[in-house]
Amino acid sequence: MAAFKLPYLATAALSGALFGAGLYVSQMVDPFKVLRFLDFTAIPTGGWDPSLAFVIVPAIVVMFIAVQIGNRRTAPLFDKAFNTPTNTKIDAPLVGGAALFGIGWGMSGICPGPAISLIAFVPDNLWIFLATMAIGSFIGSLVMSNTRTQKLADA
Repeated sequence: MAAFKLPYLATAALSGALFGAGLYVSQMVDPFKVLRFLDFTAIPTGGWDPSLAFVIVPAIVVMFIAVQIGNRRTAPLFDKAFNTPTNTKIDAPLVGGAALFGIGWGMSGICPGPAISLIAFVPDNLWIFLATMAIGSFIGSLVMSNTRTQKLADA
């Protein structure tokens, strides 16, 4: 494991705290708010809550700008290189994982990032979500390990 320097760790901690605060301020840590946003069938009755669009749209704009700035740089400020994905293919594991992620988020109203932030507030049944998220992550790592092993065997 690489030894990280203080500026790198401080930037990571500040970024994480800012992200967590943003999740809290935007109310993305409230599962019912998220579920009301995801429930498009409630539009005719007026039960749909479009307010999270005011979180999503600026986030997309900020990320777009950050990517444009990052593309002009050779490395981030406190690291030797950008850590970009090596696999750029859209394949079955990616689509399947995204679908499972979306189903889980839609069923619970909790996304993994906000779930970590929610630990500070200890809401009812959060531990069930965190335990099943950990189990799902473990199963996913086994599936991906088997997929990699199979690809190597086929090569």
